[in-house]
Formats: sequence, C-alpha cells, structure tokens
Amino acid sequence: MTEEILKNLGPLAPLAGIWEGEEGEDTAPSPGRGTEINKFRERITFEPLGPVKNHEQVLYGLRYSTTAWPLGKEEPFHEELGYWLWDSDGKQVLRCFMVPRGVTILAGGTVDPGAKTFELSADVGSETYGICSNLFLDEAFKTVRYELKIAIHDDQSFSYEEDTQLKIKGQTDLFHHTDKNKLKKVK
Repeated sequence: MTEEILKNLGPLAPLAGIWEGEEGEDTAPSPGRGTEINKFRERITFEPLGPVKNHEQVLYGLRYSTTAWPLGKEEPFHEELGYWLWDSDGKQVLRCFMVPRGVTILAGGTVDPGAKTFELSADVGSETYGICSNLFLDEAFKTVRYELKIAIHDDQSFSYEEDTQLKIKGQTDLFHHTDKNKLKKVK
C-alpha cells in the first residue's frame, strides 16, 4: 500500500487490509419460502488501488473479495468480488460487486471525506446506482433494492448491516434478506 493511495481514499482509507469476523447473522428465504437465520464467519480483503481516471473524474479505491462460511463448516455459502471506490470531487462512495449467483450491484451514496459511518443504496431500474440479475433470479427472487450501512470503529473493527429487498415469486410482500457482521482487522 502506498501512502499516496491511502491519503486519497477518503472514508475508505481505514478499510484497507484484511478483516475477519465471527458474529455474522444472515436472514434469508428458507427452502419453503419462509425465513431462516444463519450464523456465519467472514473474511474480507481490501487492496488499495488508484488513481483510476475517467477523463476529469479521478477515483481511488479498494479491490475487494468476501467469503462467508456457516459457523462450524468449511464450505462457503457466500462470495463476492468487486470494488469500493471514492470520488473525492463528488463526495461519492461507490460499491460495485458481483455475486456468483448471477447478480451485480452498483450502490452509491454521498459521504463526507472523514466519515466513520455512511450509507449506500441501489435500486432496480436505476441508470446510476442499480441492480442487474440473471433471468432466473429476475423471475423468482428479483432484487428490487439494496441498502448498506457501514460503521468504522476506533478499535480496529468495522461493522455493516445490509438489506437486500427481494420480490419472491408468489409472495406479495417484499422479503428483507439481511446480513450483518462486525469484523476485526487482522492484517
């Protein structure tokens, strides 16, 4: 990590590194389309990058990967790959990622450079911060909104809460597929 990149990451700078947490809680649709709650452990790696230039726009960011395992098990149940980006001129944090189930999300929000808490969101159909799914998911488990809250703590930890709102085929109410965890910096 170069100091030059870190000083240009704005509110993302404290996240650079490797993080682990065992306090995860996943509220998901059960096979019978009810609700199940699963406890999990997680590892997230954030690698600094930048500058990335889009003509006048200059972004700095974090290349990231996430893997989550049910507590006590070796086979992961969730993975993500993507980028967290900081646009200092626009005061925008962006999180763009793909889940290997065939869904991509570009979420964003306005954030002050020194913020220790912030929120990002995306909506299906948005041309800026949006959601794209494969045919099966679009018909059976359509993601219509994604919300993320981040809190960076002074004890070398951070926590998140995310709400992926799903329109499940045959159900009238939206399902709130939620995940939360608190992770400690390990490297």
